Amino acid sequence: MTVRFTTMPSPIDDLMVVAEGDDLTGLYMLPHPQPGPHWERADDDVVLRAARQQLDAYFAGDRTDFDLPLAPSGTPFQTQVWAALRQIPYGQTISYGELARRIDNPQASRAVGLANGRNPIAVIIPCHRVIGANGSLTGYGGGLERKQILLSLEQGVNALPV
Repeated sequence: MTVRFTTMPSPIDDLMVVAEGDDLTGLYMLPHPQPGPHWERADDDVVLRAARQQLDAYFAGDRTDFDLPLAPSGTPFQTQVWAALRQIPYGQTISYGELARRIDNPQASRAVGLANGRNPIAVIIPCHRVIGANGSLTGYGGGLERKQILLSLEQGVNALPV
């Protein structure tokens, strides 16, 4: 199957949005993955266009959730963690331990952290909403500065230019 992608500017750097079939399968910050031999740029693709529009509204502070067909590729455990991430309300944070409890596996906070770090659809699957047990910002694949920007946006600390 052909993988389609587009790029877009955002307050947290350029983003690469990726789709396969009717589903969004990736949202990557810099550095983006290198397009493979079966990838094609598709800026006018309906799925990618919807994702760009919703992301623009999110960064403008006009959207608090996403309504997109998602198909992240991962292990059953990873997909369970990513589904639980989508249940964290906009503007709120939880710890890795709390996320482990929410998937009925309270001893798995480290594994939850690893699954969180492998989230292929950043921002939309809000892995940035998971913080350390002591309230500190910890590990984020996009870097802690980006995590802080996203959390500040969601907590209404500042409006981000789009």
